[in-house]
Amino acid sequence: MNNHAPNIRPVIRQLDETTANRIAAGEVVERPASAVKELVENALDAGATRIDIAIEEGGKRLIRVSDDGCGMTADELPLALSRHATSKIDGDDLLAINSFGFRGEALPSLGAVGRLTITSRVDGGDGAEISVTAGRIASPRPAAGNRGTVVELRDLFFATPARLKFMRSERAETQAVAETVRRLAMAEPYTGFTLSADGKETFRADAEQGELFGALQARLARVMGRDFIDNAIPIDAERDGLTLTGFAALPTYSRGAAVAQHLYVNGRPVRDKLLTGALRAGYMDVLASGRHPAAVLYLTCDPQLVDVNVHPAKAEVRFRDPTAARGLVVSALRHGLANAGHRASSTVGDATLAAFQPEPAGLNAAPRRNYQMDYRPSGGAIRASLDLQAPTPTQETGFSEAPSARFEPAGDDTPTTAPLGAARAQIHENYIIAQSDDGLVIVDQHAAHERLVYERLKAQAEANGIASQALLIPEIVELPEADAARILSIADELAELGLVVEAFGGGAIAVREAPAMLAKLNAQALIRDILDDLSDQGASDRLRARIDAVLSSMACHGSVRSGRRMSAEEMNALLRDMERTPKSGQCNHGRPTWVKLRLADIERLFGRKE
Repeated sequence: MNNHAPNIRPVIRQLDETTANRIAAGEVVERPASAVKELVENALDAGATRIDIAIEEGGKRLIRVSDDGCGMTADELPLALSRHATSKIDGDDLLAINSFGFRGEALPSLGAVGRLTITSRVDGGDGAEISVTAGRIASPRPAAGNRGTVVELRDLFFATPARLKFMRSERAETQAVAETVRRLAMAEPYTGFTLSADGKETFRADAEQGELFGALQARLARVMGRDFIDNAIPIDAERDGLTLTGFAALPTYSRGAAVAQHLYVNGRPVRDKLLTGALRAGYMDVLASGRHPAAVLYLTCDPQLVDVNVHPAKAEVRFRDPTAARGLVVSALRHGLANAGHRASSTVGDATLAAFQPEPAGLNAAPRRNYQMDYRPSGGAIRASLDLQAPTPTQETGFSEAPSARFEPAGDDTPTTAPLGAARAQIHENYIIAQSDDGLVIVDQHAAHERLVYERLKAQAEANGIASQALLIPEIVELPEADAARILSIADELAELGLVVEAFGGGAIAVREAPAMLAKLNAQALIRDILDDLSDQGASDRLRARIDAVLSSMACHGSVRSGRRMSAEEMNALLRDMERTPKSGQCNHGRPTWVKLRLADIERLFGRKE
């Protein structure tokens, strides 16, 4: 018995407009943040240069969005509340979309589940106001106001009280609204935004000036924080009609969750599995397990190359050539990280400095005094003084002094002007202490050398190819025909990595050769994992990751071990190699290889500078 079928034949009927709008609201407006997103996007499409958002009780009681855009006339207001009425497209080409909104569903959906009032005035015209309550539209009436539009939504979901049961706490809804506003603010640096919650301004981003890249940088510093920009690398790449710009943080500025990843397609904030997968792949061998990169990336292309009409919320997109989009993101990130060289995030040094705690002042301690002099002795005087005070190094102390006279820098650099300075000592047989012109550098010798060896091994593998080894008995993997076809479609790419597959009739494939460096390979499990990646992301780096893991292990065993004493020449050679090697700011496991303490901060620790 079918429990869904009634005993009598059901009758097909046309739903009334109010019910249809409430159903549409379930897709378009999931929570107050969704309503704010739709209203702010409408304001941006209207050409607003300033948008003010106010909410009360997390948006459940009130959402008000005011803008200085082009506005609407009294005749246009009733039409704006009709389903599928929009000024964004003419309906001829659903791929030629250059605006945030285009479906014409947001305003009627909001009016169907709440109390909605719109007040608007065009430049040089009279103001007008219209209200709609639970789908019932009143007639427009004259109203005062500046050019632009004010949309006020009260008592969200009062007409569908069952939806209120699924709302989260007031604080959670407020945070969701704030995150929505921040994401939109990062896409539009030339528009000013303010957000007030229960009468208190919680976010403000004034309109930026200047060229686009500089304006984006200033806006991201305001929204993401100065630390993000200080520890990020600029991304600017183009391929096959796609352009990628933005900022990606150094691997050592990673997060414990994917909360600092913001992706935009033609200015629209999106949550796209293809792009997030590409972002992970770009950082594949530079992040520790459980860490997530921070990045703000803007992908722009001809609207014909991407379909944004996938879901009413417009948060998902579909590319005409997903391989090109993914490839651009991965290659641009890897190239940018490689060009960052030996850089490590400044927050590593800040955290190290914070770990140092000066001796607390006791009851009998002398008053703190500032020993900063009005002048600073010359470098020669400081070295002469230190030479007189330095202890005589012995084999038992575990302290290896490296006089600067023994250091021969590359090029025209003097010892301390090199980026990582000149090696002065090795402590605990693992940490190199180097002096730079403006501070102190501490290097983990094993972690640093491990990255250097790893990068050399990868370069050799790329230059000479991944050696493969024929299997004595080919491994046959039975698959559905569609899955077998997907694997065979990337057979050439797999062969470059040493995995040779062939069709074996029906849905079966034969694995005839495997990468020689992978001693034990479960070919069936690997093939199925690759298929999962292809289904989820449209591409797979699974085999590449396994090969890199082997190279990383080889690098670990072939690098300078902790506990080994190094001469001054060896330490300085390691520092110079780090400066020349891409990604040497972090080891193969994503941990920092060096930390810098600024001299001014060290002096502040000892009370020499206020």
